[in-house]
Amino acid sequence: MDSLEHLITRSIKTYYKSKLFAPIIFLVFLAVIGIIFPVRHMLFPTMYEEEQISIYEMYNSKENFARFNLNNLYFTGYTSKWLDRTRGYFYYTMINSECVVVLLDPDTCEQGAPTIDSLSIKGEIVYDSVATRTLLTNLASDLNWNENGILSTVSSYSISEPDATGAAARLFEFFYVILGLYSIFQIIVYCIYIAFPVISSPVQKTRAYGKPSEILAEAEEELATLPQLATEDMFITEHYFIETSSYGVAIVPIDAIIWIYKYSTMHKFLWHHFSITYTLYITAGKRHYIKCPKNIKSDIDGIMDYLSEANHDILVGFSEENRLKVEEIQNDFEIVRKITGFLSKRV
Repeated sequence: MDSLEHLITRSIKTYYKSKLFAPIIFLVFLAVIGIIFPVRHMLFPTMYEEEQISIYEMYNSKENFARFNLNNLYFTGYTSKWLDRTRGYFYYTMINSECVVVLLDPDTCEQGAPTIDSLSIKGEIVYDSVATRTLLTNLASDLNWNENGILSTVSSYSISEPDATGAAARLFEFFYVILGLYSIFQIIVYCIYIAFPVISSPVQKTRAYGKPSEILAEAEEELATLPQLATEDMFITEHYFIETSSYGVAIVPIDAIIWIYKYSTMHKFLWHHFSITYTLYITAGKRHYIKCPKNIKSDIDGIMDYLSEANHDILVGFSEENRLKVEEIQNDFEIVRKITGFLSKRV
């Protein structure tokens, strides 16, 4: 009897404590990604004036993303394409007496304006970019310059606006923030449910039948006093059906139940059948649905028999899926019987 004292409240706390692990682990995963990759600078880039920019120091301190105020940019005449689409236009500018290649979005440079006096962009610092190296190789060939000479003149670091503001970057930022906020929200909600079980979702679903706090108190009292029927994680008291499994907690008045049925699941690996478990489905008034998975047949049958006796208005029967499964098995047996009979006649 002591183990049934406040069993529903304890089960709610245990259930939401187990659900805390997933969002916490996911937050740790996001934090690790933020440490390994420059996510913080990607989401909250620092603004730098041209005289403050030190591309080498920024890159080596993993500040790959930033906002740059640049002056006097000149179009090289080359563009970057991807899938027959112009991804950006290559410009060059002087930063701290060093020539730096800058790849700009088509809209930013007005589809390749010859010169840009000044502009502010969010960009990613890229080291030894293949696109930049190809650009310089082609430029050297067009101008009949020495390739090594032009490579030594231009910085190995370039600034790419499409890499920082493109669709892939925006999608990453969006999902990183949304998933992080959602995980934090889940942790806060679960902690509130653990601290105050009466406002948790399983208890609040009983609002359709009365005051949730009063229903919880009455169900706890009836369960602690003497349940009419009890299995490992399902209980029937005088007025309530109660589930306290690791899959969820539920309280529903018996007189509100409309339909109950069971669904069998065969667990197998390749051709070897391990076991069969049964799931109890309960439909109650006010669109209240309860699922009690992975139970044994005797427990499910006992619950269904008792509920049907306690409330004669409850519809008891197989689900449509089970009916089809039974018909399929019967058809298979009929086919086997006919084949066996045919073979015996031939012999």
